[in-house]
Amino acid sequence: MKRSKKVARLDPSKALKLHREEIRRLVEENRARNPRVFGSVLGGEETDQSGLDILVDPLPGTTLFDLGGLQIALEDLLGIRVDLLTPSDLSPRSREKVLGEAVPV
Repeated sequence: MKRSKKVARLDPSKALKLHREEIRRLVEENRARNPRVFGSVLGGEETDQSGLDILVDPLPGTTLFDLGGLQIALEDLLGIRVDLLTPSDLSPRSREKVLGEAVPV
């Protein structure tokens, strides 16, 4: 009987620290720019179930397929759930707060 190896899951903040350069590279390669982190990682409120919240600015002509591909590439790289958003994805009510707290990757 084979036993599957359990791979240790990185906390989002550790994954971010280990892969900052790769995250920036993937964002640039996938028709976006200005990657920023927001949410529980910044507030020190991350849990075992937390993902990494990343905000990007899409370049003109960027499609949902580009952004979906970027999200998958980031999740593959980091081994954690990534919530990838653009400013227009944010509700008007939360946009100002998120844009004010977001920190460059």
